[in-house]
Amino acid sequence: MAFWYPNKQINIPYLLKIGEGKLAKLGKYLVDKDLMNVAVFWGEGLSAVYGEVFNQSLAAYHINVVHRQDVRVIDIEEITKVAFNLPAGLEAVIGIGGGRALDFGKYCAHLLKIPFISMPTSTSNDGFCSPNCSLLVDGKRKSVKSGVPFGVVIDLDIIKNCPEAYIYSGLGDMMSKVTALWDWKKAAQKGLDRYNDFASLMAYNSLDLLFIKHSFDIHSPEFQRSLTNSLLISGIAMEIAGTSRPASGSEHLISHALDAVSRYPKMHGLQVGVASYLCALLQENNSTDGIREVFSRTGFFDYVAQNPFERGEFIEALRLAPSIKDNYYTVLSEPHSFERAVRFLDNDEILKTVVHSHI
Repeated sequence: MAFWYPNKQINIPYLLKIGEGKLAKLGKYLVDKDLMNVAVFWGEGLSAVYGEVFNQSLAAYHINVVHRQDVRVIDIEEITKVAFNLPAGLEAVIGIGGGRALDFGKYCAHLLKIPFISMPTSTSNDGFCSPNCSLLVDGKRKSVKSGVPFGVVIDLDIIKNCPEAYIYSGLGDMMSKVTALWDWKKAAQKGLDRYNDFASLMAYNSLDLLFIKHSFDIHSPEFQRSLTNSLLISGIAMEIAGTSRPASGSEHLISHALDAVSRYPKMHGLQVGVASYLCALLQENNSTDGIREVFSRTGFFDYVAQNPFERGEFIEALRLAPSIKDNYYTVLSEPHSFERAVRFLDNDEILKTVVHSHI
């Protein structure tokens, strides 16, 4: 199969601030970019926690907030309705919170073709800087193309207070790049996809940022800064590639399948992290030992083992996963991958602690 590689304009965040106390400086950042009229979309309950600092910051620079909203649903029709009913003269959209608030604001800005400022309050995944949104379309969760945020502002004073689950989820999502890149390269070798060397390099470098120079203490400022930087670069790698391939492969298919079959799905990054370890074993990935070491030393496996996956649901998800995306090669497309995966669940000592039948 032949692929044509067109010239492509790459969008990267024009405003990028990561550090302590950044929420209090948001007004200054907006004025510096001549963004004076904004709409704000909050994650549920967060305006009560951070609203005072936010309001003071914007008021000090005479920023006009023309619309405020707490995000509860992420249905694409609802977002479209809200977007086209926002007041005239709007110059930017700000999203503050987790995935829902950020995706809601990002898609509004995309529809209106105005800048979006992403302010994540946790590091649970790389969506805060990705060119996609996870939205409800006809009642089903789908990845919808939008664009990389114009601005990313991350206050590490906020990040350090997020629950452990969010940090472990971000770690799981970050480690999935190992197996996703293997799947992508193998698909290209088979002539089933096109490969972007620079996007791949960016994705690998995002892993290096996290694991070359950090402690394994997830509560340390060094670890949290590295995780944040790594997730951000992962999002940009997807923009460069024009596909989610640098960050999403077989492990994400398993996670999507778990969302569909589980009675109580777990956080995305926790699902993806465990699936990444399993898929690395299936791939005979050279980095399998590295994944095992990082997840063991950070306490990721121990954390998941406190509330393990139900074996029957996980096996059902493994059976469903290859059909989640049409014409999408991963290691799960290989013959006997399902049977091999089940054997790993039965025999790998770590997998037996995080996936087992509940009594």
